[in-house]
Amino acid sequence: MSALARVILGTVFLFSGALKIRDSSWHSAAQQFGAPKFVAIAIAPIEIILGAMLVVGVGTPWTSIGAEVLLAMFTIAMLRVMRRPVSQRPACACFGRWTSRPVGTSSVLRNLVLLALAAISSGA
Repeated sequence: MSALARVILGTVFLFSGALKIRDSSWHSAAQQFGAPKFVAIAIAPIEIILGAMLVVGVGTPWTSIGAEVLLAMFTIAMLRVMRRPVSQRPACACFGRWTSRPVGTSSVLRNLVLLALAAISSGA
């Protein structure tokens, strides 16, 4: 079960990172969430590296724990943004332009499911 969760989570991270790299507006979207420019630049490559490590099974359980930390940070950023009126919320851009709608409950729920997969994949 943990290997399947790890592969699914890794695939999501690979997909997310690749779509962010392809989206030229990703950096400005990340900065609307409060991410400093150097963090916005680093997120997509980190997701791709972490995703690849998860899929291959390198560094377990630390790669799963790294995914949990990253997902927790993303979720906290989403919850902070959700305090704004819907009309003032930035687009999620978690998967590049593919998810270019304002952050909402569905974004947080998706992250909670991914956090559960990370917990399962780490053997916790």
